[in-house]
Amino acid sequence: MRYSPFKILLYLVATLLVLLGVTYLSTSRQLDNGMTQEGFFVGDTHIKYPTHESFLEDQRHDPYKIKSLDSIVDNIEGLVKDLDKDISEPTSIPQIPDFTKIDTSKVQRINYPKDRSAFIAQLKESLNSDQCRIIHYGDSQLEGDRISGYLRNRLQGLYGGTGPGFIPIVQVYDQISANVTHSDNWTRHAYFDPTQEKFPHKKYGAYSSLSRFTEAYETVDSLLLDSLKIKKASITIGIPTKSYGKLRTFNTIGLHYGNALAPTSVKVYNDGQLITSEILIADGAYHKLAINLADTPSHLKIELESKISPDFYGLTLDGKSGISLDNVAMRGSSGTIFAGTNAGNFQKMYQQLQPKILIFQYGGNSVPYIKDSLEVKEYASYLKNHINWVKRKSNNANVIFIGPSDMTTNENGKMKTYPLLPYLNNTLQQMCTENGIAFWSMFDAMGGKNSMQHWVDQGLAANDYTHFSPSGTKIISELFFLSLYLDLKNKK
Repeated sequence: MRYSPFKILLYLVATLLVLLGVTYLSTSRQLDNGMTQEGFFVGDTHIKYPTHESFLEDQRHDPYKIKSLDSIVDNIEGLVKDLDKDISEPTSIPQIPDFTKIDTSKVQRINYPKDRSAFIAQLKESLNSDQCRIIHYGDSQLEGDRISGYLRNRLQGLYGGTGPGFIPIVQVYDQISANVTHSDNWTRHAYFDPTQEKFPHKKYGAYSSLSRFTEAYETVDSLLLDSLKIKKASITIGIPTKSYGKLRTFNTIGLHYGNALAPTSVKVYNDGQLITSEILIADGAYHKLAINLADTPSHLKIELESKISPDFYGLTLDGKSGISLDNVAMRGSSGTIFAGTNAGNFQKMYQQLQPKILIFQYGGNSVPYIKDSLEVKEYASYLKNHINWVKRKSNNANVIFIGPSDMTTNENGKMKTYPLLPYLNNTLQQMCTENGIAFWSMFDAMGGKNSMQHWVDQGLAANDYTHFSPSGTKIISELFFLSLYLDLKNKK
């Protein structure tokens, strides 16, 4: 049988028309989480197939919305590029935002609790104090000092301060703001990591993770100590080459530890010269070994010896005054782990750190798994309890919550915002307002529903439709800083 080009074309057209016709037979149904399924349903069997409404739907972006987003991004991009010029100049004069170039009416503002004036007044007092530690807790959006690093540089430029703040000894992601390496015998244990077995003592410190260089033991006696050999470990602190200039300057180093059950010696060297030699306090409680220097060390090495390693909660690399901002990234966490840790250990570390501002950034990891509005309310309630638990350990610190970014999922072949995400965002804002917490909507700052697609198209977010790209991180960070700065500069 011979096939002419005309017959082949006719066959293809007929096939396409039949497939199009089947779309008129397909149906859709809505799930409890707000998403829809399209296709043919026979009992529990589901055959995916588009309906004619979704197949013929105009997939183009809303041009007005894109124009509005572009106007914000273009202005902020210019400001970000100007600010990045001082990345290698630690003594450069900080730039005040040029509001003549920015339409501030389009900047998503912070929503404050009822006593707005008192909240902002306390923020100003804290930022202008001799020492102000800020702890920024969040999920994987913070990994690598993203968002925190940019915000730290802006605040230190305006209010003083140097150094990157908290650095874990064992790092599971690239850290551009500090150059900390360790010997091979260190292990990391994070309370927020569901794949790891938790230590029964639950003493994970203020940063919810710890590092060790020997095996852990539940009970320690003289027979056990006599049977063990002394182990050596080291931590090396260098100067990073890719971070902001102010982050590369630090002279106040804190080695935070606890659960020391055996004698542990510490020797600190800079460029091979011994600076100090100490014996850690072996009473099982939290302590800080302070290393105070006249200048930033060029190559600092901490050598440790012990039969049983203490739990090391990390390092803090700070200046002697001004802003210190700790980046605490918890991959996979939804922010509901704090109250499960040891309260006494956590509070004693907070008494040492004295944080004046707490920033929480959670919600994104819960979005894909929330099934209905009831689960949204339950999650917001759990989160409230954990945030208040942390705040009670502080000396009445200001609390700011950053809501989740827009996140999209593939629904019937199209990338759409998770249906319950806007409701979650609104519920979190209401929870914050009722509990004396300031709230900044990253979701609305991006452009709201389905805005993530535009950020991906512009190279400002990754192809996972969840995380920001390096350039997108700077823009969203500057949008948050601007919203904060507009309130801080307001004299009314």
